[in-house]
Amino acid sequence: MKKWMLLFPLLWIALVPWIGQEVQPQGAQGVAWAVQQDAHDHSHDGHDHSHGDAAGHSHGDEHGEVHGGEHGGGLGASLPLWSVIPFVGILLSIALFPLLAEHFWHHHFGKISAFWAILFAVPFVFAYGWHDSLHAILHIYVVDYLPFIVLLGSLFVIAGGIAVKGSIAGTPAVNTFILLIGTILSSWIGTTGSSMLLIRPILTSNAHRKNKTHIVVFFIFLVSNIGGSLTPIGDPPLFLGFLHGVDFFWTMKLLPAMSFTSVILLALFFALDSWMLKKENLPPQEKGTEPLRIEGGFNFLLLMGVVAAVILSGVYNSHPLFYDQAAHHAKGITLMGGDHPLIMPWINILRDAFMVLLTLASLKLTRQETRDANEFDWFPIKEVAFLFAGIFMTIIPALEILKAGTEGAMAFIVNLVNSPASYFWVTGVLSSFLDNAPTYLTFFNTALGSLTPGMTEAQGVPLLMTEFSQYLLAISMGAVFMGANTYIGNAPNFMVKSIAEQRGVKMPSFFGYMAWSGAILIPLFLLNSWLFL
Repeated sequence: MKKWMLLFPLLWIALVPWIGQEVQPQGAQGVAWAVQQDAHDHSHDGHDHSHGDAAGHSHGDEHGEVHGGEHGGGLGASLPLWSVIPFVGILLSIALFPLLAEHFWHHHFGKISAFWAILFAVPFVFAYGWHDSLHAILHIYVVDYLPFIVLLGSLFVIAGGIAVKGSIAGTPAVNTFILLIGTILSSWIGTTGSSMLLIRPILTSNAHRKNKTHIVVFFIFLVSNIGGSLTPIGDPPLFLGFLHGVDFFWTMKLLPAMSFTSVILLALFFALDSWMLKKENLPPQEKGTEPLRIEGGFNFLLLMGVVAAVILSGVYNSHPLFYDQAAHHAKGITLMGGDHPLIMPWINILRDAFMVLLTLASLKLTRQETRDANEFDWFPIKEVAFLFAGIFMTIIPALEILKAGTEGAMAFIVNLVNSPASYFWVTGVLSSFLDNAPTYLTFFNTALGSLTPGMTEAQGVPLLMTEFSQYLLAISMGAVFMGANTYIGNAPNFMVKSIAEQRGVKMPSFFGYMAWSGAILIPLFLLNSWLFL
């Protein structure tokens, strides 16, 4: 018998308290309403915002749409706090297995991810019924996970077809310059796009270095997270804010905090990298004479095509071609009917199909020699796809409980927010472990409900951008900045880690990375909270 099969008796132990649980007699209306309820129920525009994965990831823009504390709770109000155990379990597996059983993890991480997903899904089906639970599970995978992995996969493949060649030495000055360029680019092509574009060049230029871990860690800090602060294109939470009425260039208000944090991180990196290089005591490198050049440059056009598809899907999702005003939901393929049908929107299908075509074009047109120069390998995207398949499933109860606001088992967290600083820290800490997009929306709506009571979203958001701008600033900063605290805080983090490991870089464990972020980022975030909020 395979060793990993010994895990499954735990599944049946977990079933006992769920099966004995008294379920709300709401039937389909309970789970389906809670999972599917989204922006079309708001009085501000009646539009469906089911494309929240738009800027990099978001398996939850339809989670957390209701103004905090002003809704009926739905599924989240009936879920117990211990229902998040599978989510905690998969996080601990990601953190501990590579340390305690590296060989086992490398060959069986997909099975472990599936185990935690099943540990939640099977009891969920028993407790809430086949129809209702299937609705929730299909929603998380078809509407959320599929666009997430299509976007990541397309950026991974297309960026993998761009090879930087020539004499480029990984000196502290060069490395700092690449991080600076990546930080700037992240706000305009997204943190995922910028990360996939630059992680291979910076690894290649430092191939001769002994110590590269710190380079990748700071890359995740700056390029994969903090750099995406200035526009809605940069990071999914800001894109969702834009879709809910926040002006496109309002996010430029994050420029002082973003610049302050980035300059300190770049200076700290330069000092650390210089010290590391001196410590390595490498023999002098011969000055290369090969001119710098880029192979596969046409992939830049394909990359821009992906970014355009993301933006247009968000802008046109409420167009009459794609939105049924009478029925108050998106037009598309109906997967499950009922009062709250589960629909795969046409706008999502077109966007994802276009990105798949761009990916196939990159695979067809890029020379194999170019990909070989990048040491292109499918393992990183495979690892991300398998692990996040489990994360997306197990995160359902955490998001639903949080969405229930004061009626859920995490009411003690929702009740903590009463000032800009508290919004920053609560939004940020939760964004470090949960999807930062639904976390942003949850506290965005909590702020609307508490600061502009009785107003529609169309009336409240302008006030949130002006009179209460510090609150919106705090929520935005927390969701974007603190995605850098863990490997799962933002979509590109884990991908960058996986690519680096595939290229031979010894990366910190889950908790090891948190030690880096805790020592470097948390003091900076404390300064941000004091100076800007």
